Amino acid sequence: MPKKSVKQDIKLPELRVVQKPKTTKYNDIDLKNWRVYSHIKTGSLWEFASRDKTNGHSYDYHGNYIPQIATQLFERYTKQNDVILDFFFGSGTSGIEALNMNRRCIGVELKEEMTKYVAEKFTQKELVTSVNIICADSTTEIAKEKVKARLEIMGKKQAQFVVLHPPYDDIIKFSDKKEDLSNCSSTEEFYDLFEKVAKNAYDLLEKDRYAALIIGDEYKNSRVVPLGFECMKRMEKVGFITKAIIVKNITGNEKAKGKTANLWRYRALAGGFNIFEHEYIMTFVKG
Repeated sequence: MPKKSVKQDIKLPELRVVQKPKTTKYNDIDLKNWRVYSHIKTGSLWEFASRDKTNGHSYDYHGNYIPQIATQLFERYTKQNDVILDFFFGSGTSGIEALNMNRRCIGVELKEEMTKYVAEKFTQKELVTSVNIICADSTTEIAKEKVKARLEIMGKKQAQFVVLHPPYDDIIKFSDKKEDLSNCSSTEEFYDLFEKVAKNAYDLLEKDRYAALIIGDEYKNSRVVPLGFECMKRMEKVGFITKAIIVKNITGNEKAKGKTANLWRYRALAGGFNIFEHEYIMTFVKG
């Protein structure tokens, strides 16, 4: 008699379906796994205990913004290989963090000696492929044309993100150059020059991409001068749409603040004002 065939259960290997990430046009955040991004701040109050001094960052220049702001903004509003444009490059915080996060950066800085100093923080290869430093007045058409030329070399027509961290009017004098926004003869002139930078930023930014303004207010002639909100208005005047107003503590921003804390507390009590312990991070989109 023929043998009965024995039917065996054959287990096939499980096929794993790789889901395509769900991202936006302006970042690499996978919205299907949005819970894993708990480190990204989405609230309007940002507090940092101290300034990050790792991964190439240092506090070698009074007035530079803390690296954690760049980390938050770049992850939220840029993709890898995007070009970040910083019109007040200073000591290079934007460029250093752009490299750390696999982005690229063009920085515009007014002071030639500062551009040379900052260039030493990067390798020659990085200065060719990833970080371009331009010495120019950010309010001018010349600066705009120089940025366009660098963008073309980097294979882009426009930048994908803009950082604006101007002087807070004349609180700190950054140079003796008359073009320096910290040397304006009046606060109104400061606003007018800032508006020119904002216009350059708008023209050089891709549509539907984001910009950030980092700024604080000042106390002058016995009154508060709301630099942040007036600069926000100038951003809107050139075409930007305001998306968020974030309040951030200024811990880690000022050297030797502790030595004068009691003096400022006395002045506040005597003068009827409050000591600034915050600054703003305002975000905008080019609509």
